[in-house]
Formats: sequence, structure tokens, C-alpha cells
Amino acid sequence: MGQRHPQCYLARMNKQIQPDRKVSVVAPLPERAGPPPPRKDVELILVKEHNGVQYTSSNLLPAAPRHGPPDRETWGKKIDFLLSVIGFAVDLANVWRFPYLCYKNGGGAFLIPYILFLIIAGMPLFYMELALGQYNREGAATVWKICPVFKGVGYAVILIALYVGFYYNVIIAWSLYYLFSSFTFELPWTHCDNSWNSPNCTDPKLFNASVLGNGTKYSKYKLTPAAEFYERGVLHLHESRGIHDLGLPRWQLSLCLLVVVIILFFSLWKGVKTSGKVVWITATLPYVVLFVLLIHGITLPGAYNGINAYLHIDFRRLKEATVWIDAATQIFYSLGAGFGVLIAFASYNKFDNNCYRDALLTSTINCVTSFISGFAIFSILGYMAHEHKVKIEDVATEGAGLVFILYPEAISTLSGSTFWAVVFFIMLLTLGIDSSMGGMEAVITGLADDFQILKQHRKLFTFGVSFGTFLLALFCITNGGIYVLTLLDTFAAGTSILFAVLMEAIGVSWFYGVDRFSEDIQQMMGFKPGLYWRLCWKFVSPAFLLFVVIVSIINFKPLTYDDYTFPLWANRIGWGIALSSMILVPAYIIYKFMNVRGTFKERLAYCITPENEHQLVAQGNVRQFKLQHWLTI
Repeated sequence: MGQRHPQCYLARMNKQIQPDRKVSVVAPLPERAGPPPPRKDVELILVKEHNGVQYTSSNLLPAAPRHGPPDRETWGKKIDFLLSVIGFAVDLANVWRFPYLCYKNGGGAFLIPYILFLIIAGMPLFYMELALGQYNREGAATVWKICPVFKGVGYAVILIALYVGFYYNVIIAWSLYYLFSSFTFELPWTHCDNSWNSPNCTDPKLFNASVLGNGTKYSKYKLTPAAEFYERGVLHLHESRGIHDLGLPRWQLSLCLLVVVIILFFSLWKGVKTSGKVVWITATLPYVVLFVLLIHGITLPGAYNGINAYLHIDFRRLKEATVWIDAATQIFYSLGAGFGVLIAFASYNKFDNNCYRDALLTSTINCVTSFISGFAIFSILGYMAHEHKVKIEDVATEGAGLVFILYPEAISTLSGSTFWAVVFFIMLLTLGIDSSMGGMEAVITGLADDFQILKQHRKLFTFGVSFGTFLLALFCITNGGIYVLTLLDTFAAGTSILFAVLMEAIGVSWFYGVDRFSEDIQQMMGFKPGLYWRLCWKFVSPAFLLFVVIVSIINFKPLTYDDYTFPLWANRIGWGIALSSMILVPAYIIYKFMNVRGTFKERLAYCITPENEHQLVAQGNVRQFKLQHWLTI
């Protein structure tokens, strides 16, 4: 070895080792024919030095991830990650939307399109996002180093997650207000003698079907003490004439909202080390409460009729397009793909974590939870129908009317009503908190990974995001705040999130390439995704998303809240909010294209080639310019 010049060996060694490793003089490696071996790090250990010559021993190290910072924080335990994903995906919609949709769309028959869409679209998208975040170890924006021109998709989902935080925290604040109001011997929504009640308030004990008249359903009857407590006692909706007449924020709800935001801040300020511990309570407690409510619910008179109505199978309903559309939209929103949350959570995993198993487990748990919650809901609705001597269809409803009016009213008639009210609203509170934590983590991780100054001051940035959402949420707790909340709920994460996920699926499956994505997964877990998953990613999931996007636009109806119809300008503001996130996708494409130097073809190549392969563009070797790239599965 003696007097040979080391540079020639270094040049050879650089083919096999990372350029940032320092090496001493070693024997040259023979040239190999065929494809290069998988890249591995080489650890060179100095054994001894004699006459200025270093003798070394080398060890092959496991392949390190090509992307992502090496010092990235990871979850304390694997269960922290699983509970965080379950806690985010299992939210209020599992309780207040799925059971009603199932009942409305043919009962058990609805499970056929629901499970079908779960298998062909829901699970593949869920798996794709977890793998994307885990391999690249980046948030929703910087993960697009795999195809730089799509970075606008990341910014779009971050903005959508921020919009959702403005109103979702308000629903949690309502739950907290109800929880505080439940700590009394007589629940405040049991009688008509409160200061907020109207002269027309009707005591449910004196109620019978003749009171309704005109075919009005009991679930839409607004003169019960429970309905008046919600609309007049909590929202003060009667003091507003519409979205043009909001009034000032209610101080009681402002305090509840402040408590919610403080909980969120202290859950997130130190990253996944703290949020991973909070979900041990917020993700598990709803299951305990749901089980207790279910056991008690099925013992009530009329419960059997309610559960029978929930599961009644009507296959004829499957001929109707609305049933399939409801199943498609519910499975998409239920799993929570596209908000950047799954990417953010997975980015804190260990590189070799089995995210395939995680995707199957957590998405299945989410859907089973939706189904089981229907028993807890419909056993109580059956009891209510029995008590008021009306049909199940007269009490069946969804959304806020179910969890803030009908369910509390039913609870108030049970023995030990205070206990049942407290546990029910604790369940709503915990269901909401961890979902909101997920949304805020997507915003914080997504922007902190993109802007190092935010990462260096994470606590301050987390405070800024929390305080900002608090200020803007104040619009939703004014007298007319429910109108603002309805507008945001309809437009902020409607067509816009569907569009963003469609672009994400196209970016990963077509531009980055399913074959290359599959190789990334193989590098992490040691096995390649099967043909089924690759076909779903390339064809089925994008087609499914395109279908849902088109349907959401075609089915749009001017906004209403009960009998109130929103003015035209409010609908325009709503579409403006929706477009404000969607426009980021084409805007960034134009910005990126104009910002890159070179000919038109070179610019295009740099825009669609992963950042770690930009040297291939200079050599004229661009995968996306070859037909094989687009045909490979």
C-alpha cells in the first residue's frame, strides 16, 4: 500500500459510500458489471498507524434513509403513534354522521359500498400517506422534494388544516360548555323555567305526536327545552338575524374556547414527546365511554326497535346513486387522508417501522368504531321514540342536532342523568381534542420543516398557531356564529380537500412513479407492496377521488341552516375560501417553473424530478421523459 497516492482510491470509494464520510487509504474495489448494488454506508475504523500508513478495518452499516434529517425526533413508543393516528381519525363524525347515514341509506346494505370504498380507495390512500411521511421524514410541504412542482399541494392541505382548526375547536368548546353545565342535580335542558326559554317552550313530558302537526319531525322541533338550551342558551341564535348580524363573542364560550386552545398548546408545544402521551387518555377514553353508553342503552325500553331500524337491510337502496356517493364521501372524510396529518405523524416514525400493518390496523379500527357507535346512538333514539310515541324516523338525525339536542334530552330522562351527561360530554371532548391536535400538528410540522427558523422556535410558533386559531374562532362564537361555522364547515374542507388529495395521488403515483414509491417502501420494510396496492394507487384511487370531486361540485346547493338561507354574497365568500387553498397548487407550479433556469425542457425536467436526482437532469437522463416511466406499475 505504502507510497501510492490516495486520491485514486477516494474516487472509487465515493461510488460506494456517502460523500460526507472521511476515509483513509484503502484498497480499490474491482469494477462490477450489471446494476449497482444497494447503497450502504461503510464505517472505517483506524486499527494502527505504521510509518505514516494507516491500516483500517471496515464494517458495512445498514442503509440509511436517503431523505430527511438524521436527527429527527421520533415517537417515544410505537403505541404513541398508533393512538395518535386512531385519535385523529376517530372523531365526532364517527358518532354523529355515520350511524345516521347507515340508517338513511338502507341500513346494513349501506355497509356494502362503504366497505368496498374502504378497500379500494380508503386503505390505499391511508397506506400511501403513512409510507410517504415515514420514508421522507418530512411534513406535508417538504415531502414534495420527490416531485418539487407539487409542493403547492402541501401548502394547500396545510391551509385547509388551519381553516378547519378555526371552527372545529368551537365544537369542542360547546362540548366543554355542556360538560360544565352538567355538574348540577337537575340538568338545565330538562325544563322550560330558564331565563333563555321562549314563551312557546314545550315540556317533553306533556308532548305527544299531535303537538307537531304539519308533518314536522320531532328531531326538527325547536321548542323543546333541550333545543332551546342549545340554540338560545348556548348559541344565542335568536339574537342574530343572519350572517350579516353576528354581534359580539359570548364570554362564556370565549372562556371555554380559551381552555380548549390552552389544552392544545400544552399538548403540542414539545412535539410528539408530549402529544404522544396525551393521546393515551384522549384516544382511549372515548372507547370506554362508548362501551358504557352502549351497555346501558340496550337495556332501555325501545332500544331494540332503534337498533333494528339501524341495521334493517334494504338492498333496493343500492340502486340509488346517492347511497354510493354518501359511502364514498364518508369513507374519505372518516379516515382523514389528505389533511397532512398522517404524513406529519408518520414522519416521526423509525425508518424501518411497518407502516403497512399500521395502515390496515388503524383504518379498520376507525371504521369498526363508526359501526359500533351506531348501536349506542340508535339504542337511545329507539328509547326516545318509545317515550314520545313517535316513529324512529321522527327522531333520527345527524350532526350537532344529534349530540347537542337529542342525545342530551334522552340522557336527562335517565336515572343518574348527571353522571350520564358528564361521561357523554367527556367523550365528545376527547373525541374532538385529539382530532384537533392532529390538524394543528400537520400545520406546525408542515411549516416548521419548510422554514428552519420556525423549527428552531417551535414553542413560540406553536403558541402563534394556537393564538391565531383562537382569535379567528371568535367569529364562530358570536350570536350568529353558527352561520360562520356552517359556512366554514361546508367550504373550507369540502371540494378543496378532495382536489388536494387527488393532486397528491397523481403526484405520487404518476409523476414520482408507483415503481419508485414501491422501492422506497421495500427499502424501509424489506418487502414490496403487492400488485393490488400498486394498481389502486395508480388507477383506482385517482379515479375514485376524481369521481368524488365531480360529485361534490354537481351536488352543491346554496347554503342553508335550518330555515335560514344564506345570501348570495356569503356563498361567494365560501367559494373564495375554497379556492384560496386550491389556487396554491397551480400558483406554485407557475412559480416553480419560472424560478428554474434553463430551456423549457430543462425547466420541466427539474420541476418533476426528485431533488436528489437533479444531477441526472444535467446528464439528460430524465425518467419522466421516457414512456416506460408512465406505463410501469
